[in-house]
Amino acid sequence: MNYADYLKLDQLLSIQQPESDRLGRPARDELLFIIVHQAYELWFKQILNELDVADQAFTEDHVDDADIGKVVHALDRIAVVLRVLVNQIDILETMTPLDFLEFRDLLIPASGFQSAQFRQIEVRLGLMPEARISFNGQSYKSKLRAIDQRLLSKLESQSSLADRVETWLLRTPFVVWKDWDFEDAYSRAVATMFANERHMISENPELDQEQHDRQLRNVEQSEDAFRSILQPVDGTVAAPGWRFRPQALLAALFINLYRDEPALQLPYRLLTALMDIDELLSTWRHRHALMVQRMIGRKIGTGGSSGHDYLKNSAEKHRMFGDLFALATFLIPRSALPPLPPHVQRAMRYQYTDTAS
Repeated sequence: MNYADYLKLDQLLSIQQPESDRLGRPARDELLFIIVHQAYELWFKQILNELDVADQAFTEDHVDDADIGKVVHALDRIAVVLRVLVNQIDILETMTPLDFLEFRDLLIPASGFQSAQFRQIEVRLGLMPEARISFNGQSYKSKLRAIDQRLLSKLESQSSLADRVETWLLRTPFVVWKDWDFEDAYSRAVATMFANERHMISENPELDQEQHDRQLRNVEQSEDAFRSILQPVDGTVAAPGWRFRPQALLAALFINLYRDEPALQLPYRLLTALMDIDELLSTWRHRHALMVQRMIGRKIGTGGSSGHDYLKNSAEKHRMFGDLFALATFLIPRSALPPLPPHVQRAMRYQYTDTAS
């Protein structure tokens, strides 16, 4: 096997064909523009390949514990790839706005908005159609080829990774036992925490009446936030402002709070990897928005979007795992955690420990 033949280098290196060269008005930086975006698409292909691992493991009715490590590895790899994609913007920014103007008009109406692979990544991760920012009042699929539209419609009809993770969380063991319930124990610990805060405020001689009242109101507002996860109106549906159902949120909270237990270390890493991916996608969108503003200012994007404004808004709103970030609201100090009953703790630890003792 020859290196060049294995990597199909003759084909690979011949597919960078600048429009400016074809029209007899060469623009040196168009080659850079093409190479960076082709590299993006190659990395998108790898991300989709890693998502296959998660899809195969997270079935609707069963997840083999032995597969969790493989999923975590795949998600961690996606996060590393996304860091590379963020850093590739540094390369693009070596091209100045004047350099870009030499060939920008030749791209119309093509746009990165038409990347079908990136749209597949969004849908498979769990970006819901109703959460998308409208593209000039049209579906985001309207600018894509018919074959890509059909594929994305099919993907939207299937369970996303976010859906499958929620189902997996709903089956989390250890949360409820015959003689112990995490929600009850956690609720009592939270009530004690707020009672202590009220006591500290009331007994603080440094506070005047206005400060005293303001801090008590802050405690009340915090309690209201906790009630949104502890006292849902209907536990079978997501509460307003949440995507996951209450029991899935409680399971994710349980995993975060007791993540030091061996049985929960990989699940915790999985939830962390999902947040890493969500954060890095937002970072990439934000960097992309700043780069576009730097390159074209307030001009309309080549694909007809509002350019910088559209990209900036999508960075803020196109999120898949916001619920996992919001769970930080409900964390309590390790010192305030209700202790696990010995038999629950024993079940969450390595079996050989008991055998050895």
